[in-house]
Amino acid sequence: MTGAGMMDCKHALVECDGDYEKAIDYLRKKGQKVANKRADRETSEGLVIALASEDKKFGSITMLNCETDFVAKNQEFIDLANAIASLTLVNKPKSLDELKNLSINDRSVADHVSDYMGKTGEKIGLNDYQFIEAPRVFVYNHMGNKLASMLGFNKSDGKEIDQCGKDVAMQIAAMSPVALDKDSVDQTLIDREIEIGKEQARAEGKPEEMLEKIALGKLNKYFKDNTLVNQEFIKDSKKTVGQYLSECDKDLKVTEFKRVSVKN
Repeated sequence: MTGAGMMDCKHALVECDGDYEKAIDYLRKKGQKVANKRADRETSEGLVIALASEDKKFGSITMLNCETDFVAKNQEFIDLANAIASLTLVNKPKSLDELKNLSINDRSVADHVSDYMGKTGEKIGLNDYQFIEAPRVFVYNHMGNKLASMLGFNKSDGKEIDQCGKDVAMQIAAMSPVALDKDSVDQTLIDREIEIGKEQARAEGKPEEMLEKIALGKLNKYFKDNTLVNQEFIKDSKKTVGQYLSECDKDLKVTEFKRVSVKN
């Protein structure tokens, strides 16, 4: 019933004087002890799963992590990751904590994760959850489920919208843009890029009075390479993603996007 190993179950029953319910609690607590003992361990493996609701207006990405690829490929781990991901489409949680408190078979997601930690002896973590609500949502799962992306469009239909959605979702996965456009880039990131540009120019021996201008030029290159609508379109480098969107539908816009990877 618990899925724990035979000897673990036997030991739990011995420790609890044969009390069945106490033994189950004992095994659950063991899972928590594993979590505490391995708190400093890296969970650099796992699965990322992107799903879209039947009406295509809600999308989610969940990431369940573990320590080794061996556990990540275990069918029980895969089933748990898929069960948690499917739960998001039914309940549409607004945060990771809310997702962890949802129930599968009358027990919380957090408890299921803790139980599996006790069974494997590895640190297991539900470490990321992202969602998008939009008139039309597209998701992309890269082969092997180590990487997923999704995006929302401002409209739900159009002649080329299906192909356009698939293409842009793959663009996000492949090129990892930091923001939708230059106006969406965090000011802290902009300031950092300007400072880096100045230091690079200074190291190249450029005059001090030219550093700001040179840094701004580098910043524009950064926007081109790292903002979604300004990136070169991976299927045709002669056009930007923004131009491709306009060709699909002149009124079509990306409202937001998400990208989650096991190994960033």
